[in-house]
Amino acid sequence: MAAAETFPDLFLRALRREPVPRTPVWIMRQAGRYLPEYRATRAQAGDFLTLCRTPELACEVTLQPIRRYGFDAAIIFSDILTVPDAMGLGLKLDEGIGPRFDRPIRSAADVARLGVPDPNSDLRYVMDAVRVTRAALGGTTPLIGFAGSPWTLASYAIEGGGSRDFKLAKGMLYGDPATAHRLLDVLAEAVSVYLKAQIAAGAQAVMLFDTWGGVLSTAAYAEFSLRYMARIVDDLAGTVPVILFTKGGGAWLEMQAETGAAALGLDWTVSMGAARARVGDRVALQGNLDPAILLAPEAVIRAEVGRVLESFGPGTGHVFNLGHGITPDVDPTAVAVLVDAVRELSPLHHRTA
Repeated sequence: MAAAETFPDLFLRALRREPVPRTPVWIMRQAGRYLPEYRATRAQAGDFLTLCRTPELACEVTLQPIRRYGFDAAIIFSDILTVPDAMGLGLKLDEGIGPRFDRPIRSAADVARLGVPDPNSDLRYVMDAVRVTRAALGGTTPLIGFAGSPWTLASYAIEGGGSRDFKLAKGMLYGDPATAHRLLDVLAEAVSVYLKAQIAAGAQAVMLFDTWGGVLSTAAYAEFSLRYMARIVDDLAGTVPVILFTKGGGAWLEMQAETGAAALGLDWTVSMGAARARVGDRVALQGNLDPAILLAPEAVIRAEVGRVLESFGPGTGHVFNLGHGITPDVDPTAVAVLVDAVRELSPLHHRTA
């Protein structure tokens, strides 16, 4: 039922804060383990990295949630760590452990060995996936490209994987800021080049995932995270809309809005209405339902969708999404309830848009 009603330009119009008949909806990690068809394709690939590196399979899993739900945007199936992997850090993904790098960055000498990957050779599999997927979508649904923010990529590169306290990464920021800035410089250049290549291959919007920006102090966030995202936004000016998402970054929305990004992603800790009041009409807003609500009964899901829509209020500039990625334990029918609720309830907020 949800997949029947789509508007090819709804998502892009909302990012530009143009009038729309209803609020567009897509969700982070919409191609993922909660879908049985995704699990079947991943089993066919054999492992996650092979799935990412096989353009036809990456295209297939990108399209699966579009076929099932008719989301208003598709996001290319890939991983934020493709860039540091292409820089020679040796990415490994272990089930139950998470991402690991064989050659983490711990010194100025390690940084000096890094170069900017050529996206059309070192990361050609991503560009091929974007091209194949854009063609397969046939103009019916816009395609989002993405990358990790420089700080988020640096934190994984320095720690050698995920972390609870970011002791090594923060240790470099505060103990050797010159080396940290050199690392962030090369990562910012690599991300800019990578996103420009995705745009050339067919991405119609791009998103920067600053997953770990929220672990920083305000001063450190401005110096070591936002500064480099702003540089990337500036590099991409005149191309496609850019969405910035700092998980845990609700305190810094005004600073983020000054970057020139088209939209800001919000997690569930921020009121949509309060965020809109703070940034005004400078940017669109994306978010921000708590993913855990998808584990609740249907009536609760519908009520919470309505609450987010009411909080944003009337008019355009809202892209409905979760406040972070969907979790693997969600029943696919709960996502259909969410999509249908957005489509049923949001037109009420666009009558004068």
